[in-house]
Amino acid sequence: MALIPATILTGFLGSGKTTLLKRVLTEAHGQKIAVIENEFGDENIDNEILVHDTKEQIIQLNNGCVCCTIREDLRTTLSDLAARKRKGEIDFERVVIETTGLADPGPVAQTFFMDDEIAESYLLDSILTLVDAKHGDGQLDSRQEARRQIGFADQIFISKTDLVDDATVDALIHRVKHMNPRAPQRKVNFGEVPIAEVFDLRGFNLNAKLDIDPEFLSGDGHAHEHHDHGHGEHCDHPHHHHHDDDVKSFVFRSDRPFNPSKLEDFLGAIVQVYGPKMLRYKGVLNMKGSDRKVIFQGVHQLMGSDLGPKWAPGEKKTSKMVFIGLDLPSDVFMQGLEQCLA
Repeated sequence: MALIPATILTGFLGSGKTTLLKRVLTEAHGQKIAVIENEFGDENIDNEILVHDTKEQIIQLNNGCVCCTIREDLRTTLSDLAARKRKGEIDFERVVIETTGLADPGPVAQTFFMDDEIAESYLLDSILTLVDAKHGDGQLDSRQEARRQIGFADQIFISKTDLVDDATVDALIHRVKHMNPRAPQRKVNFGEVPIAEVFDLRGFNLNAKLDIDPEFLSGDGHAHEHHDHGHGEHCDHPHHHHHDDDVKSFVFRSDRPFNPSKLEDFLGAIVQVYGPKMLRYKGVLNMKGSDRKVIFQGVHQLMGSDLGPKWAPGEKKTSKMVFIGLDLPSDVFMQGLEQCLA
């Protein structure tokens, strides 16, 4: 049986997840979708909104937030769904997991990698994060969960842009870009977003990421030799200097190949120490002795790599790695990676 694609929909309270989900469930895209809802609390108000006019199978988890108490439950729910699908009891083509506004998507994403049974049935497609343009700045200031949701995202939707002026939206977009430069951002109005931008983004599919995101390897105008500027550093946007967000990103680049065993040892060690603070990281690497790109990525302590396509004739063999995390010591990473070069 083909793997069932799964999408994690996250965003802070009131950011419009349900509106987007309702749109996804009502649009005539011809796909059968199972929704796993994890709203916080006993009352599933969202169910009232979602159920009418849709034929989707909606699975409710009523006992709390998906990341804390019901990690097991999510696993059980996914497992039951796959079993019932195999038996022909229910029919669906993909799963959407709506997390509570207070959730950290990390543990949800890890479920798809740490559990063999789940990994054999599902393919984690991507993490989508909604940010409310009106309240986003305040939420990012005060709530680490909101910042983590940005750090984990493969695609970011900015909602409620009609409620604020352009300067506010631009400042928010710029701030979010510093926290997660690898996730495209898009303004959405009442959840009206093309379905193609919600599904099959292949955020976690290593090889496909290169096909979809050719920019991933290209420079971005203000790179130094080995890394791009972090938040607030060499940045010509004065309007957000009061934000010193703990979720930051940095990029390592080099034209020299890596020594594979040194790199493996270093990454293994760094993940042991900083894993809980490493939200998402990925890269395309030039390894000594290999004519193919090596693509690697991880969530927290879980790290994997894959052989990518061959370097094209004449293509510059540049390694590029992006790290997004909570107060990660970029100098430790940079120096360590530098020492892994052949």
